[in-house]
Amino acid sequence: MTAARLILAIVSTSAVEAALYVIWRWVLPEWGIELPLAVLIGVMVAWAVFAVVDFWLVSRILKKQVVVGLSTMIGSRGKVINPLAPEGQVIIRGELWGAEAIDGSIDRGEEVMVVGQDGLKLLVRRAEKPRRLGTA
Repeated sequence: MTAARLILAIVSTSAVEAALYVIWRWVLPEWGIELPLAVLIGVMVAWAVFAVVDFWLVSRILKKQVVVGLSTMIGSRGKVINPLAPEGQVIIRGELWGAEAIDGSIDRGEEVMVVGQDGLKLLVRRAEKPRRLGTA
C-alpha cells in the first residue's frame, strides 16, 4: 500500500509541477504578467518540499496502530449516571457504559475508576480523592 501511495504522490506532484509550468509559460504572459525563471523554480522546489514532507507525515500517521476496546478503559475515571447497586450506568470519556461496582453500591454523581471488565460490562470502584498538599 505504501508503494501505491508513493506512486500516486509522485504522479500528482508531477501533474502540479506541469500545471505550474503551463501557467508560467502561457497563462501569465496572456495577462501581461512576466515572472523570471527563478520564481518558477522557487515555487516548484517549495511545492516539491511540501509534497515530500506531507507524504512523510501522512505515512507516519497511517502506520500508527490505534488502540481501542474495553481493555484501554482500565484506569479511566468517570461518573455514575444510574446508581450502581451493584449494576448501573457510568459515563467515561463521554460514552455511556454498563458497569458493575465491585465494592458495594455507588450513588449517582460519584466518581468511579475502571478496574476491569466482564464481557461488555465495566467493573468499577469508587475513585480515590486526590490528597491535598500539606495534609497527612
